[in-house]
Amino acid sequence: MTSQVLRSLLVAGAAVAALSIAACNKPANNASEANAAAGDANAAAAEAGTAANTAASDANSAASAANAAAPASANAMAPASNSQ
Repeated sequence: MTSQVLRSLLVAGAAVAALSIAACNKPANNASEANAAAGDANAAAAEAGTAANTAASDANSAASAANAAAPASANAMAPASNSQ
């Protein structure tokens, strides 16, 4: 599960980097190039948002699994007492 979250974050980082590069590129020579760059930037932002949501969902699932496992250890048998 951890590698899945890390992969999602990596994809989100790559999408943000692509968005940054698209935004910082030299100005377009005409409107069609500008529209294409804007479309690419929007697609990268959408992909980054999806990856971030997936990572958050995976993290919530892991937390839920950890919380479900916690009561099992709380119900473990207590050590014997030495008092008489």
